[in-house]
Amino acid sequence: MPKDAVVPPRRQMRADARRNFDRIVAAAGVLIARHGADASLEEIARRAGVGSATLHRHFPSRQALLEAVFKDRVEALCATADDLLTAPDPGEALFAWLRAVGAHAVANRGLGASLMRGGGDPTLGSTCHNMIIDAGENLLTRARTAGAVRPEIAITQLLKLVSAISLATEQEPDGPAEADRLLAIAIDGVRPR
Repeated sequence: MPKDAVVPPRRQMRADARRNFDRIVAAAGVLIARHGADASLEEIARRAGVGSATLHRHFPSRQALLEAVFKDRVEALCATADDLLTAPDPGEALFAWLRAVGAHAVANRGLGASLMRGGGDPTLGSTCHNMIIDAGENLLTRARTAGAVRPEIAITQLLKLVSAISLATEQEPDGPAEADRLLAIAIDGVRPR
């Protein structure tokens, strides 16, 4: 396309199309939590109350749908981190957010890994990863300044711990509760001695 070509602006979605889009993403989130990233697209459409053609019109590939679900969830995690930046106890704010990250990872059941190998938008995984690191770093810096965590702890270490715990528990029937128990043990190791 020539440099001086005018790119037409993207059309706004009609209200009914936006509702369908939102219902599809919500249904996909529920079914991914239950069945993992390979949840049936037909079941997602059925649960959203739309036809298969409507689902594919909004999301031409499974990858596009997974990206929409993942991006919304990462943005929600970052919003939670922003809200916690004003909490009175910086250490507890960090630990509450780490528990939210753990719950997010357990609920996603393979979503992140599926996105990395799926061939969709290659920047999405790194963009979301950076968003999570930045959000966590802000909370960790505040907790470190308050003396609530050991000074040598890095946010990437905490996120690796949360990720490993989530991976180890995602297939268990009581996965979220077990992940929370293991994270509590890890958090005790992060506190100053």
